[in-house]
Amino acid sequence: MEPNTQKLIHAFEALADLGQEIANTCGFTDMVRTSLHQLLGTLAIRRGGVLACVPDSDELQCLALWGLGDGFPVQLNVNGLEREQFPAAGLCYVAKDCNSRFADFLGRHRTELQMHRLDLIVPMAARGELIGLVVLGGKASDEPFTDGDAEVIRAMVRHIGVGVYTHRLLGEVEQRAEENRRLYDNLRATYRDTVNAFAAAIDIKDKYTQGHSQRVGKYSELIARQMGWTEEAVEGIAIGGYLHDIGKLIVERDIINAPYKIDAKASGELNRHPVAGFEILAPIQHPYADIPLTARYHHERLDGKGYPEGLVGDEIPLGARIVTLADCFDAMTTDRPYRRRCSFEDVIRDFRKNTGTQFDSQVVVAFCRALLKELNGVVKERRIMKMLGKNYLDQATAVPLLSNLIEDLEPSTEYVAATGT
Repeated sequence: MEPNTQKLIHAFEALADLGQEIANTCGFTDMVRTSLHQLLGTLAIRRGGVLACVPDSDELQCLALWGLGDGFPVQLNVNGLEREQFPAAGLCYVAKDCNSRFADFLGRHRTELQMHRLDLIVPMAARGELIGLVVLGGKASDEPFTDGDAEVIRAMVRHIGVGVYTHRLLGEVEQRAEENRRLYDNLRATYRDTVNAFAAAIDIKDKYTQGHSQRVGKYSELIARQMGWTEEAVEGIAIGGYLHDIGKLIVERDIINAPYKIDAKASGELNRHPVAGFEILAPIQHPYADIPLTARYHHERLDGKGYPEGLVGDEIPLGARIVTLADCFDAMTTDRPYRRRCSFEDVIRDFRKNTGTQFDSQVVVAFCRALLKELNGVVKERRIMKMLGKNYLDQATAVPLLSNLIEDLEPSTEYVAATGT
């Protein structure tokens, strides 16, 4: 085989190896160092370095070196005009003035380059942008570079330049993605703060149920999480719980704070709040689409005897069914102006009586499981028990009540109900 053919095949193999190295998922520094070694090894070049342009600066940053000793890198720089000209400038031999586009650069740095026995400067470019420079010493054989060598060098440097450019581009994308994540998190935090402010405004209007909306939101969140909802959906149903009574903002304070059971006229006025809540929330672009529906339908019943539309069974959105249970549980376990809060035994009795007519069985089971996990110490954070207050639950009584209810509502989950897992 002729020497030139052998060189061509060797160069082709080197390019293939270099392309594979750049496409590899190894670290950026290793990629640049290995790529430089392949370039030097292909033509048996003694020494070299890869220097990258620093964004918004004239400086060149050293990415990889070979055979240049401790005195390198020297302080090399490229000015604005050189950044524009170098991508199309081709190779530059340090000892010659054959490329006028490098005249100023060599005027500044020729002495330093020759001191380190560097003979060749090759611009790295991608998409017409100067990415940096590759500087190379002479061949180990002391033979001059041929035109064929120059073509191989240009091709391999283009590959290295694309690798550096891609890394930089990915870094910029990641930075922008991180900035977008921070912005999104800030917007979500602002949205949650606004929701909490609305919830507080709702509850302040009713002096007997302050904190009710926040508790309903938290109960709803715990139920949804127990049911296996995604974190995004869990956050949505929590917000639905916080805002379920927002329609009460249009109801007269005297009706909300009446220390007795209100009459039919006042009850009709109060019963307007689900539709009013929907009308308040519907025009708003929420991150979670079902929030207005949760406000509208949280007083519906599975048997069709609820309001405002008398929906039946699965016609009621699942989120509204969750908030219904959370709302009723908080109502039963807090003092009201006309009654003291119910005992836990009475709450379980109400669940038994109304599951299937008012409450969805899968929602009841999920709530009972979540509370059972807290009582049995399966979860460290006892959020439900904390909201209920000290001494409300007696573990010896509550655990069998919950276990038996779960077993009755869902016989196939006997082990799960018994262990609270």
